[in-house]
Amino acid sequence: MVNITMYGDGSQKTIVTGNKNFADGVQTFRTATFAVLGEGFLCKFMGFRNTAGPEKHQAVAIRVQADRAIFLNCRFEGYQDTLYAQTHRQFYRSCVITGTVDFIFGDATSVFQNCLITVRKPLENQQNIVTAQGRIDGHETTGIVLQSCRIEPDKDLVPCEEQDQELPWKTHGRNFQELL
Repeated sequence: MVNITMYGDGSQKTIVTGNKNFADGVQTFRTATFAVLGEGFLCKFMGFRNTAGPEKHQAVAIRVQADRAIFLNCRFEGYQDTLYAQTHRQFYRSCVITGTVDFIFGDATSVFQNCLITVRKPLENQQNIVTAQGRIDGHETTGIVLQSCRIEPDKDLVPCEEQDQELPWKTHGRNFQELL
């Protein structure tokens, strides 16, 4: 299916929720609460949440492998691996993304514009990493772009020197930031 639109009553009112996770034996990409596969997907004012919690490790709130997917005023909540920008071209504007470890990750060409990125408290043996770009071929033109986004700590997060904003996840991963 192509050119599907989802329109909610607000990102904290219309919420798709689930709790599949890696610790319970589910492969990371199959833990997604919601998966987008159709080209031209448009989503406005929706929330996507994986409630598995930090102790369950990888637990994806949304997995997107659709070309020209657009998310406006949406909310993505989780801990490790919240938003899986798996493939193709994706655009996120005025969204809220929460997580702990690699919580925006994948090999898509994804642009996040004017988004609020909230870093949550990780498990004791973990460190926060916001983005993990998964490019494995140096000739690919994929990457994660954060344009005019704000990165803030959650109220329960105690600042420490172990916090990283980005990490190339695979051999040729890359991330770009323009934070204002």
